[in-house]
Amino acid sequence: MLIAGNWKLNCDIEEAKDLSTSILNNLRDKALSSEVALFPPNIYIDTVKKIVNNSNIFIGAQDCSVHTSGAYTGDVSAKMLNDMECKYIIVGHSERRIGKFETNNDVALKAKNVMENKMCPIICVGEDAKDRDDGNALNFIEKQLNESIPKNYYKDFIIAYEPIWAIGSGKIPTIDSINEMFNMIRQWLLNNGIDNNIKILYGGSVNKENVKEIFSCRDLGGLLIGGVSLKAQEFSEICILAG
Repeated sequence: MLIAGNWKLNCDIEEAKDLSTSILNNLRDKALSSEVALFPPNIYIDTVKKIVNNSNIFIGAQDCSVHTSGAYTGDVSAKMLNDMECKYIIVGHSERRIGKFETNNDVALKAKNVMENKMCPIICVGEDAKDRDDGNALNFIEKQLNESIPKNYYKDFIIAYEPIWAIGSGKIPTIDSINEMFNMIRQWLLNNGIDNNIKILYGGSVNKENVKEIFSCRDLGGLLIGGVSLKAQEFSEICILAG
């Protein structure tokens, strides 16, 4: 299982140091079988990496460029993130799909770049409230899978199911709904001849009050946690519960 903490656009450098140090201290002596990964803003990746180095905590990045190099001011390539010793890269988060108008094709290019640089992309998919209410969630996610996972690059990747309407809302789908979505995603993977060991994560308003219920989901490969990952104690408790 993977417990991933996405810090998004949060923390100054001292807060990043304090947060990563607190999480490290909380988990240092715990014999966890799950992996824990922190995803700070790019500018703090090296700072956090130095703090958690030689521990059971890995480092990832929240995004990467669709480009490998060139005149793309402000972009950070997958290769650059590999140079910073990231293990995981989040691609296709709904906040970028919506806020930055990223397409499924953009997500597939990013995932391809990440895998070519020997890191593991966490490919995010998720429906909005309208698709959920209209009964179109499964079809919408299947289309995202078809177009966001690069063809002929079925290697080491992770899928994170994050219903858009759940992110930051305090609401989560029913466990039956999550199981239904996971079943569809797993069947899609099998239909495409993809390794049955690919992890499927859940994300969206995960907290210590609902996490035990979420852990009861079949085929759960871990969690992608947003806001609670900024709370060292609560995030650590979830990591410990994951085992």
